[in-house]
Amino acid sequence: MRTMARPGTISAGTLLLLTALYFAQGLPYGFFTQALPVVLRESGFSLIEISATGVLFAPWALKFLWAPYVDHYGTRRQWLLSLQLTSSAIAVGLACLDLSSSLRWLLVGIAVVNAVSATQDIATDGLAVQLLGPRERGLGNGIQVGAYRIGMIAGGGALLWLFALAGWRSLFAAMAVLLLLTTIPVWWLPRAATRTEPKVPPPRAAALTTGWWKRLRRPGMLVFILLIGGFKFGDSMGSAMVGPFMSDAGLTLGQIALVNGALSSAGALAGAALGGWLCFRYGRRRALLIGGVAQTASLALYLIAALGTGGFALIVTASLAEHILGGAATVAVFTLMMDASDRDHAGSDYTLLACAVVTVQGIAGFAAGTVGELLGYPALFGSSLVLSGLGCAVLIIATDRGKGPSGVHAVWCRPSSSVG
Repeated sequence: MRTMARPGTISAGTLLLLTALYFAQGLPYGFFTQALPVVLRESGFSLIEISATGVLFAPWALKFLWAPYVDHYGTRRQWLLSLQLTSSAIAVGLACLDLSSSLRWLLVGIAVVNAVSATQDIATDGLAVQLLGPRERGLGNGIQVGAYRIGMIAGGGALLWLFALAGWRSLFAAMAVLLLLTTIPVWWLPRAATRTEPKVPPPRAAALTTGWWKRLRRPGMLVFILLIGGFKFGDSMGSAMVGPFMSDAGLTLGQIALVNGALSSAGALAGAALGGWLCFRYGRRRALLIGGVAQTASLALYLIAALGTGGFALIVTASLAEHILGGAATVAVFTLMMDASDRDHAGSDYTLLACAVVTVQGIAGFAAGTVGELLGYPALFGSSLVLSGLGCAVLIIATDRGKGPSGVHAVWCRPSSSVG
């Protein structure tokens, strides 16, 4: 199934579908990664203990193991409908539990939701690669990053605000309703549309178990994974402890929800639009250079705030800069990841790259908690600033020298508007 819109544009149906699916991914992930650390910090947990909860997100790092099965069995529609409804049902289950006395079942719920959401991500990314041609990928990834970040901000800001007002039950009831609403566009997908591997007969189950290894051995794939991992590490390290930093800086739950909610929503939309426009107008290389340098510069604002200067106003400015500039850089990286993916193995290839990013984010989060706990926030944001700049430089220089999959180099220095 391909969009019938003009080359370089995206049809309204595809726009609505991708927006809903990526928002659905970001919503629970945003609550668990942004709001939950604040709640845990308010409850007296240490930064190291908070960072250790990252192990619950293991499915996002391991989903490449079952991505070949999603690529070869069923249709994207079947996978997405069943997984979306399952996520909503889990949220309903959590709403029915008493979480005020113990967080045990909440942590179990986080692990299960992450497994379901990670599998949904495989189907969604594979669908996006198949629906979007090279000309549309910059704009498509702008939609992806924007919708995902809005979902994260809704989960980390709006749901945190709802939790502060009404507690766990209302929070998860609202999450269930929102997840159910995002399922509606999937229902209108043609029932037989976008079979996962139309040109390749399904291999035996044993071959699928190790299918990820074959995809990893593609020329340039491993190097590219290391490059994007290095690019994301510094920025991820800096953003991992922003919620606890705001709490320790004296912001109330309401103020944190405002910063991570309404204000950052506008920043996320602007960043996604900026990244998509840069990719389309100037090409992947220039978009990555501009976004990477700007993303690194935004971390300097958190460093200044951590040194005790600027107060609430500077923290708000730093958060906006993070979402705008970081969003633009993320669009460029995700567009390159689509370029590196083979259309006939779209879910497996993109998932392998996405797993690398999630793994790096997990490691960066634990490193952030350790550095922040032992050396303080200035050391945390200062080291993330340096590492982000180095990662950006290495990725651009290495790609200029021909490193990475062939699909990346076919479009590396060309604007999307000139790609055939």
